[in-house]
Amino acid sequence: MSDEDSDSGFELWLHDLSIDPATRVAGAILIILGSALGAMLGVLLMAADPADIMSQIGEDESSDSVNGIVISSLEDNNTGGDPIEGVLIELLNEDRTSIGSDVTDSGGRFSIVDVPRQSSILYVQHSGNYTVEILLVPGDHSQIVVTLEPGDGFIGPIDMRGDSNLADSVFIGFFIAAITLITGLAGIVGGLEAYNGNKYNRSWWLTFFGLFSRGMIFIGPLLILIGLGLMYLTRDQFTDYVSSEGQ
Repeated sequence: MSDEDSDSGFELWLHDLSIDPATRVAGAILIILGSALGAMLGVLLMAADPADIMSQIGEDESSDSVNGIVISSLEDNNTGGDPIEGVLIELLNEDRTSIGSDVTDSGGRFSIVDVPRQSSILYVQHSGNYTVEILLVPGDHSQIVVTLEPGDGFIGPIDMRGDSNLADSVFIGFFIAAITLITGLAGIVGGLEAYNGNKYNRSWWLTFFGLFSRGMIFIGPLLILIGLGLMYLTRDQFTDYVSSEGQ
């Protein structure tokens, strides 16, 4: 068999597929199945109630430690920045009850271990220096550097608590779930349009949006892509499609 005969046979096979309504129906079914997988993924992602997640904020009772060093302030280019020994470091609850304390060693270092991971107050006081108050969450910083300035008085509170991104993360997750569900539903509608053989352009665009539903990672989009290929092959079967040859 010559190459021309093979090419002619392949083209004839494609032509037979393009005029067979079963080809369009098969493509539509693949599109619907792939989009349905995406829609189910969206439903599963939205199943977790954001209110339940938000209600758990602040309920983490895990423990951590507060570590740091206390140094003297720089007075000029040649003096200051030295570790200070014997500085009393206290960690307080927000109601100012003590939950831990330490005294700096000869290297100016301190460590308060096994304290709750919650908003706390680090209270640093040393005779002859300003008292420093720092707001923090134990474990958020590997080491805290406290600089003491000579004098009487109070500095702070210095807020070192990082803003929680949990609420934003919950919103983003819910938004992604909603987009997944909407694109999955769009793909299903596109598949139904293809099944009925109406509105080729609308079917194509709705199915294209269905690709973003990501059903089972790649399985859903793969089914939709195959369905799109079959829909393109049978485009002349759509009632509103006008080929370039027919214009």
